[in-house]
Amino acid sequence: MNFSEYQELAKTTLNTELNPEQRVSMTVLGLTGESGEVANMIKKMLYHGHPIGHRDLAKELGDVLWYLAMVADVFGLKLEDIAQHNINKLKARYPEGFSEYNSINRKV
Repeated sequence: MNFSEYQELAKTTLNTELNPEQRVSMTVLGLTGESGEVANMIKKMLYHGHPIGHRDLAKELGDVLWYLAMVADVFGLKLEDIAQHNINKLKARYPEGFSEYNSINRKV
């Protein structure tokens, strides 16, 4: 499955009764909430001694992906384009791969 297929399939589970303003707020709030759940799992692993269950982490990351796809859709953006733009930016920033020097002195 590619990003375009995912985004189209994910959209079929969005509440179509929401108006555009409600879609923006629901998807952005959902994205921050699910991202917070991922952060909380990592916090518990690092500071509370909890193991990370790969299935649980994948489930939460999937929820983040769904909300990300829906935020993008609300604004007419395609995940595939977002991913490509991000890779282009990273290649320009780190043409030889990551380095602390380029991170500190980045031009892009």
